[in-house]
Amino acid sequence: MDKQFDVIIIGSGVAGLFAALHLDRAKRVLLLCKQEMMLCNSALAQGGVAAVTDRVHDTPESHIHDTFVAGGFRNDPDSTRVLVEQGPQDVMELLDYGVDFDRTADGGFHRTLEGGHTHHRILHHKDCTGHEITEKLVAAVKKLENVTILEHALVCDIHKVSNGFWVQVQKDGAFFPFCTHKLILATGGIGRVYAYTTNSKIATGDGIAFAYHMGAVIKNLHLVQFHPTAFNDHHTRECFLVSEAVRGEGAYLLNCNKERFMGRYDERQELAPRDVVSHCIIEEQKKTGSDKFYLDISYKDSAFIKNRFPMIYQNVLDSGYDMTKEPIPIYPCQHYLMGGINVDTYARTSIDGLYACGECSHTGVHGNNRLASNSLLEALVFGHRAAEDINACGTDRTPVEPYRFPAYVSETPIPKGIRTEVRQIMQRAHFVIPDPEEAVRGLQRVTQLKQLLESGEYRMDIDYVEAKSLVTVAYIILKEVIQGKEVAE
Repeated sequence: MDKQFDVIIIGSGVAGLFAALHLDRAKRVLLLCKQEMMLCNSALAQGGVAAVTDRVHDTPESHIHDTFVAGGFRNDPDSTRVLVEQGPQDVMELLDYGVDFDRTADGGFHRTLEGGHTHHRILHHKDCTGHEITEKLVAAVKKLENVTILEHALVCDIHKVSNGFWVQVQKDGAFFPFCTHKLILATGGIGRVYAYTTNSKIATGDGIAFAYHMGAVIKNLHLVQFHPTAFNDHHTRECFLVSEAVRGEGAYLLNCNKERFMGRYDERQELAPRDVVSHCIIEEQKKTGSDKFYLDISYKDSAFIKNRFPMIYQNVLDSGYDMTKEPIPIYPCQHYLMGGINVDTYARTSIDGLYACGECSHTGVHGNNRLASNSLLEALVFGHRAAEDINACGTDRTPVEPYRFPAYVSETPIPKGIRTEVRQIMQRAHFVIPDPEEAVRGLQRVTQLKQLLESGEYRMDIDYVEAKSLVTVAYIILKEVIQGKEVAE
């Protein structure tokens, strides 16, 4: 296999896939996936993708306004306008790849409503929209003759040279160095830095950590979104998400006494933005002294529930709850990251030739809190724009400056328990309502762990890479919480 490519993309979620599909076919592209291609946060997205595809009953200005309200008016105005105005075109392009959005009886799109939206604008495929989009985009990328795909390929290190990047990859026990003039990080979120998350097991913030160590600007990593309605029966590390769309279709939030309570906190009640609802749950917990909360849509027609939410219905049924007949237990858990590698409207980072898109990036479109179903939209729009910018740069076939990665000779595994300790620290220090004292204590310990992993000689494997990423991410978050600003290396 060639060592040098025109573009290397790390990550196989919607952002990375859509970028690959829009790169010039003459470019030689390498797409790297830590596990199999479908194992990504994109594939777990349930609710849908928000876009103004009906200009009769909706407007871009309304979508922008809703995005700003949810984000506490801290959104970047230029990036948000790009998101909303380019979004419908990119969403409609998904139809060309066979994405099957749900339709109404007359053949039009079925548009649903979620918290924070003032119009029905969310296109969806049942309650597994992310899986549908990812699956169809994976199939399309696999047909591209200019794209080489490596699954189960662990990125161990990235080194910036004067005219490009070297990427060290471990696959099947061997190490392979690849180089490129243009590098796209589409590595997803940071969910595994928390004890409980809706994210997949690969969401360890690797791309953010690599960018940070290369000197890229990381911004607002402390802006972590906690989804208010994760299924909360067994307290498993990877929590099953009960989509915002369930509340959009009329579900009620209930406290431990099976009473509705949102009206005491916000006039939007169950349709308030996610951060508001999560905060209200914590406040209600303080009043009742109980962490028992429920979501109830059982008053709706049983056939409607099963048809509209087949995956959610089956998953909670498998856990012993029938959502057509009874409330189901829920509680907030880590869900999404609004901050990340800082980029402009073409997904360009502060490092020449380095791009970031999807959840690992900070475009500024989400402000302090992401509006429901804007995440898949962001991945499409900025993955597309990264490819556009790379195409506009032409193709540079001059050799990338040589670099040799250090030999990995140690067979010593990392000390046990590092990742568990980091998750416990983050759960105490920065969950829904941050605890400043725990953040200070947590940063002291995380700093020690960071120094341990960076200075020690350990076996280069997935345990080391992910632990180092998680420690780096926790370090940046807690430092931001304490200092109140973005952190540079």
